[in-house]
Amino acid sequence: MPRPVRVRMVEPLEGFKVRLQFTDNTTKEVDLEPYLHGPIFELIRNDPKMFRLVKVDPRMGTIVWENGADIDPDVLYKGLTPAWMEPEEAVEKDRATRTG
Repeated sequence: MPRPVRVRMVEPLEGFKVRLQFTDNTTKEVDLEPYLHGPIFELIRNDPKMFRLVKVDPRMGTIVWENGADIDPDVLYKGLTPAWMEPEEAVEKDRATRTG
């Protein structure tokens, strides 16, 4: 089974955009604004300096901030819809499938 693709490098760009390099050597520019939802991202959304402190946690293989916030590397790589934007029925269906 192939290893999952993870984030290798992050570079903050303008606004809430970042350039990401993944372990399969692909590079992608991603606007993180839709993913910065909820209380853990409040300081990051409201303080551009805090946002720019984003770094890669090599153990987790994704981007993180000092306050403990992170974003799932599969979401970043595949461009998935943030969970908070999904209709409640889809979230419940996913939960039922996992516990199933």
